[in-house]
Amino acid sequence: MRSMNRREVLKHSLAATAAATLLPHSSFGKVAENEKLNLAVIGCANRGAAIGADAVKHKLTQCVALCDVVPSRAEGFKKKVKGQCDDAAVYDDFRKMFEEMGDKIDVCTIGVPDHAHFPIAMLAMSMGIHVYVEKPLAHTFEECELLIQAEKKFGVQCQMGNQGHSSGQRLQFQSWVDEGVIKNVRRVDACMNKGRRWHPWGDVKGYPSADKLPSGMNWDVWAGTAPLRPYSKKYDPGNWRGWYDYGNGAFGDWGPHTLDTIHRFLKLGLPHTVRAETIIKPNEYIYPHGTTIAFDFPERGPDMPEMTINWYDGVKNRPPSEDGVSIPACGKAIYSDDLTFVGGTHSAKLKIVGGDQQKEVTANLPGPSVSETSTGHMDNFIKAAAGIDPYCNSSFAVSGPLTQVFMLGCIAQRLGENLEFDAESKQITNNARANELLKGNPPRKGWEEYYKFV
Repeated sequence: MRSMNRREVLKHSLAATAAATLLPHSSFGKVAENEKLNLAVIGCANRGAAIGADAVKHKLTQCVALCDVVPSRAEGFKKKVKGQCDDAAVYDDFRKMFEEMGDKIDVCTIGVPDHAHFPIAMLAMSMGIHVYVEKPLAHTFEECELLIQAEKKFGVQCQMGNQGHSSGQRLQFQSWVDEGVIKNVRRVDACMNKGRRWHPWGDVKGYPSADKLPSGMNWDVWAGTAPLRPYSKKYDPGNWRGWYDYGNGAFGDWGPHTLDTIHRFLKLGLPHTVRAETIIKPNEYIYPHGTTIAFDFPERGPDMPEMTINWYDGVKNRPPSEDGVSIPACGKAIYSDDLTFVGGTHSAKLKIVGGDQQKEVTANLPGPSVSETSTGHMDNFIKAAAGIDPYCNSSFAVSGPLTQVFMLGCIAQRLGENLEFDAESKQITNNARANELLKGNPPRKGWEEYYKFV
């Protein structure tokens, strides 16, 4: 991707400025026809492997580096993508990778546990590297706030990995709002009623005892900014999502795929009240087995009155049936003054299933009124990084406030208490402990610097 002239530009920039103020790679402009973006894949298993493979296979990228705290996972990823990154350097520490290869990397994918998103993304962005971060954006409300600021400061292209936001469902929702089909929404019932990894653990009384560390694993880097505890299979692989210290539960996993267009095109912003209506099997260490959390949003202008989102998770914790409306196990119902809509998650489109004007509106539904067409989420990110697409569909300016709503929900789940939130000061005003959790655990010694980049 980078010609010798571009290397020299970055070299001089490195010499002239601190790492937090490097010249963004995006300032180099549009990619020439015969050039490719140098790609680093960070997190080479599970979702990290899935999004990494999407990026590696893109015609505008060439993979130059792989990073995983278990290097054998990176070697396994090489086999998965069948010769497309055989020569890529392998690292077990993203900090070392960026130190040695930062001037050779244009874009990166970040598919690691929730608590590790922030330091990797922040360091990459500060070096002018475009970032694709799998959902949820970060682990705390404050981390989201800092990433939103960093996207603007460093001028890089950023995408959160809620793939449906580059699909026809986003275009449908946007056009239906623009054409007045979706208006005067008073309530949304959303649910995620599948079993979670932590449900079989029962009543957890403390952190798990140590298991044998996988061969070659860099456990210190896995822990990152979070508290360092002995390795356990109850954390990795995949089980981290259930722990308050490392994951964001069902909200982090499914919220970005379920409520993204509702939040964006109904201009919800941040709620003024978050209510813990139901907590099933609360626990001091892991997320409850089921919760009902209500978010109250203020009026936002014409056709956008006060409204509430009711979130239900837990296998048997379902929204109430109303007028024969059937909501998928993962999906939502939207209730406006005149119509009722039902939809799923990801790219699933809405259907009008009830309301006084159902027949009239259904017979005269408008087509999409936006000029853009549906595209792949990774394709959109890569093309934006290359200067071909003007923006990322789920930029941090869009996905950051969405994720912050879920972070508030996670705090209500954890404490089982109602929260009053001041959207102007971005503080929880009625609960000191909850307000502290906007930041979460203090960063571990040696990891504080990432919170000082903006």
